[in-house]
Amino acid sequence: MRRRTNWIVGGVVAAVVAGGGITAAVASTDSDSGGLPATSSADAGFARDMAVHHQQAVEMSYIVRDRTDDEDVRRLAYDIAQTQANQRGMLLGWLDLWELPKVPEGAPMEWMGMGDMPPGKDGALMPGMATGAELKRLGELSGKKAEILYLQLMTRHHRGGVHMAQGCVDRCEVSAERRLARGMVESQESEIELMSSMLRARGAKR
Repeated sequence: MRRRTNWIVGGVVAAVVAGGGITAAVASTDSDSGGLPATSSADAGFARDMAVHHQQAVEMSYIVRDRTDDEDVRRLAYDIAQTQANQRGMLLGWLDLWELPKVPEGAPMEWMGMGDMPPGKDGALMPGMATGAELKRLGELSGKKAEILYLQLMTRHHRGGVHMAQGCVDRCEVSAERRLARGMVESQESEIELMSSMLRARGAKR
């Protein structure tokens, strides 16, 4: 299991580097339609919403690293935390370069036509995000129970992230941002498969 996990995680990291390993300077170029993105654009909306989405993934990953000694789960959590923290920095950096606010004026996911979705419960702002109660529960568990809850929450979180990233692939106009989003789709789908196998090994459901 450990050898398989190492191989898959290594492949995921490579996919992120290939698909999204770009500098903030690249995204300072004009969009495909000419000019910098507007604050209501899909490019700006994705950057704002995914930065928030990523921040929770980083938080969950650091919580579980303190709640288990399992090497495979700790390695996966570290990889997710580092990758998504770096990508979050890119997204916020682009908003700075475009001189756009980091806080949306409207509802989350409005740029995807989902601004009228009902508010998430207990702090879950967007699809896939954990609630405040789920985060609290994760911080209270340890060992195998913490591993299972983390893998289940992160699987759901990644599904929401894939949905949003695909939305950028389909709607964003800045080519560098589309490449980053495409890399997110590929890497998070691979991690979903990995987490599914890790849950099966622990006798738990996705």
